[in-house]
Amino acid sequence: MKVQNKVIVVTGAGSGMGRELCIQLVNKGAKVAMADLHEETMQETAKLCGETNVSMHVLDISNKDQVGKLPGAVIEKHGVVDGIINNAGIIQPFVHLEELKLDVIERVMNINFYGTLYMCEAFIPYLLKRPEAHIANVSSMGGFIPFPGQTIYGASKAAVKLLTEGLYAELQGTKVGVTVIYPGAVNTHIMSNSGIQSKEEETQSKKQQGNNILAADKAASIMIKAFEKNKFRVLVGKDAQMLDILYRLNPGWAVRFITKQMAKMIPKK
Repeated sequence: MKVQNKVIVVTGAGSGMGRELCIQLVNKGAKVAMADLHEETMQETAKLCGETNVSMHVLDISNKDQVGKLPGAVIEKHGVVDGIINNAGIIQPFVHLEELKLDVIERVMNINFYGTLYMCEAFIPYLLKRPEAHIANVSSMGGFIPFPGQTIYGASKAAVKLLTEGLYAELQGTKVGVTVIYPGAVNTHIMSNSGIQSKEEETQSKKQQGNNILAADKAASIMIKAFEKNKFRVLVGKDAQMLDILYRLNPGWAVRFITKQMAKMIPKK
């Protein structure tokens, strides 16, 4: 589905990949309904979009009632809705499972999985009425290969993976396409937005990663191309592509490799 002249909802629109998705969608002729918890950052995104063909919707995607009202608000503003990109998400602190408190576990699951589920449930009835429509859900390379210290995050993104693939199967024979997206390391503010690091610490961490981290605008471009081509799945970044291959060839070795690489990220007891 080409995005030109279509109305696309983007969650997590206030920063990172969500912001880049909004900018590039508008540049390609789409109208964008931006959804984010933070109105101030959405206003910044709107300015970067030229403040045309966008609407802002303050939304906690983990709140089912709020999400349920979003389709009506989008249609009231734009007349129709043709697609959704469920991009919003958070990570967990880099600690082992036994050190995570239940409220942190629930927050990660509520935002990453239930937020995506609520969005799909709310919008599918409207998308089914369109001549063509599309759903894109952002999982993670952590959704198909485990990262020690991010076990609950990975579980939430693995749930998004299976949810999306299930929707792909269930929506066969309809005009609604479905894509699951697996980003690798992307230059966003997910650490600070998740309350894991300050923005200063996150910036320093990115400098240390250097060229190993994909720019958010490049990631967004890959995602939109997959959206328009109705891809079943898309791996965003060379790290995601490499790990996908390694995990398919030898899952045990791949997990041990990741464990060694992640050792420096997890505080020692």
